[in-house]
Amino acid sequence: MPSFAAMDGTQLAYRIVGEGEPLICIPGGPMRASSYLGDLGGLLETRRLVLPDLRGTGRSAVPDDPATYRCDRQVADIEALREHLGAERVDVLAHSAGGDLALLYAARFPQRVRSLVLITARARALGIDFTGEQRLEAALLRQGEPWFRAGLDAFEALLAGTASDADWEAAAPFFYGRWDDAARKHAASEVEQTNEEAAELYTSSGAFAEPAAVRAAVADTPVLILAGELDGGPLPRVAADIAGLFAKAELVVQPRAGHYPWLDGPGRFAGTVTGFLRNRA
Repeated sequence: MPSFAAMDGTQLAYRIVGEGEPLICIPGGPMRASSYLGDLGGLLETRRLVLPDLRGTGRSAVPDDPATYRCDRQVADIEALREHLGAERVDVLAHSAGGDLALLYAARFPQRVRSLVLITARARALGIDFTGEQRLEAALLRQGEPWFRAGLDAFEALLAGTASDADWEAAAPFFYGRWDDAARKHAASEVEQTNEEAAELYTSSGAFAEPAAVRAAVADTPVLILAGELDGGPLPRVAADIAGLFAKAELVVQPRAGHYPWLDGPGRFAGTVTGFLRNRA
């Protein structure tokens, strides 16, 4: 994998797949290696996907200072990647907890961001987040599934903060629109792909200290906000609240999709993102 040096000297790795204009794709987790994004449902057919492993994940080096795992302190890593690519301006896609990092990057470097694509993304940087009750609301949409009863008990333990490893496994189907072999394989890789220490520090005190300033800085950034119909993080109506903070927002709710919509409907997902980016070219 190619790599580049962050401002503090940490060597950060990234993958490139596809051809065309670069699209920087920030992974979530938080702090999960970018390999879980795959090719984003075939999005590589129309864009050159640049998939960084955030510091301390995947093939990127562990930093000397663990405090640099904090979300806002990784903004400089995304800027170093843009400079390394030699791109004057970039489109940025982010998934889940990566949404906060993308928003903070766009707020600090608005002149470098052509557009944002936020996929089932958190927006704590804007002062909006989802709740456990909202996650449970989405979970109850799955009552027709054969795994629902056992999964719900585990999901409630997860929300209460008392989940065992077995509970996490049993609750995994709630995050996918289809609990098929591809989803099972994807879910099984999460633990080994995630830096748990870094994940704990990602949202440490001060990470999202100025939501009003971030909202003002990104308000005019063109943004696609894609939510999953079956996802609780965020619910579609919470995604609509996020969209309402932007002057140029497009909100799309992908039918029958969970937290990983490129797995649940790859063609629909790639078509939605490609259409948005082409309109912004």
